[in-house]
Amino acid sequence: MLELFNHIRHLDFEWLFQNYNNTIYLILFLVIFIETGLVIMPFLPGDSLLFTAGLFARLGYLNITYLLLLLFAAAIIGDNVNYWVGRKIGLKVLHMKFRGKNIVKQEYLDKTHLFYEKYGPKTIIMARFVPIVRTFAPFVAGVAEMNYKKFFSFDILGGLLWIFSLTFAGYLLGEIPWIRKNIELVALGIIFISILPIIIEVAKAKMKK
Repeated sequence: MLELFNHIRHLDFEWLFQNYNNTIYLILFLVIFIETGLVIMPFLPGDSLLFTAGLFARLGYLNITYLLLLLFAAAIIGDNVNYWVGRKIGLKVLHMKFRGKNIVKQEYLDKTHLFYEKYGPKTIIMARFVPIVRTFAPFVAGVAEMNYKKFFSFDILGGLLWIFSLTFAGYLLGEIPWIRKNIELVALGIIFISILPIIIEVAKAKMKK
């Protein structure tokens, strides 16, 4: 299992094909589901994995239609599991008392709820494209008791944009020889672009201080 995880982390699709053949569809489904559905696993290579999967679909290893449908389903199911874990379990934990006081002040939960009611749709969509943040966003939405119908509708939109844009990017650019030969560099570039908004926001915050 550890060997499999290492090959997934390094986007070694050739090894995955040689050892798992069509089971790779299930592996990719589980990776996206776990990254979006389990708040304790935010470090899986979501963006770069989607791009690389699209690239290998271009090379004929994967069926692009099956790939898109499975990964989209994994992203939506994962986010919804995360939302309900936050709403049913996370909220109860935060309401627990320690020495007669709540672990988290009610006013903080109220502010979080108001934030997600006002900016939740925008947050749910944008978080899809930011590593780590996309794992925590649906969980926090659940804790904040964001309206579920609103969460679900914008989660579908965000999942659609995330899965289709990155997978199709890999599929369309898979014909370029340099990209095929430098998948690791491309993956690092995608990760950098994904976290760039966070870097910019942190820099702005420091400059204001």
